[in-house]
Amino acid sequence: MSRTRDSAATRRALLAAARELFAAQGYEGTTVRAVADRAGVNQALLFRYFGNKEALFAEAATELALAPLRAGPPETLLERILTALLDDSPGAGMFFAVLRSGGRPAEAVREQLGAAYSEAFASLAGTDDPADAAVRADLLLAWLLGIAQLRSVLRAGPLLHADDAAVTAHVLRAARSLLAGPAAREPGLSR
Repeated sequence: MSRTRDSAATRRALLAAARELFAAQGYEGTTVRAVADRAGVNQALLFRYFGNKEALFAEAATELALAPLRAGPPETLLERILTALLDDSPGAGMFFAVLRSGGRPAEAVREQLGAAYSEAFASLAGTDDPADAAVRADLLLAWLLGIAQLRSVLRAGPLLHADDAAVTAHVLRAARSLLAGPAAREPGLSR
């Protein structure tokens, strides 16, 4: 096996271990030693490949959290994001770790992700006014984050046990209406 292949495998193992631990324990509760132990490598390799815990956290979080934005055409963006938010996948766990974690590293990642999601949503807004598109995008982002928080953190109420397909259908109707605006509604979106 070549050295490059070993390096790539080690890097992947560190990222996978970091995602598991950050998702379960947050940024503050995860140590570089624990990540290295979970990956089965010396912690010096973590520093070699990522430089520090902050850089590891940023890469582990952003790669998964930005995946729904890049995974398909703009027409299916809302569906992809809702699937990711309602899913119990490692990607969703890492996303929530970013929301729950404190400190400057998590804040920087939240800023990056917030800007990327807001820009993607604004591009779907049915308006030529960039300021109005940005407001609509932020309203949608706030709502989606609220839904995610209710289901993953508060873990109470009817939304916790609601069928994912039903939640997705309700949210899509409202989100499309918000983004389209009152003058540009398509037939069938207001139902």
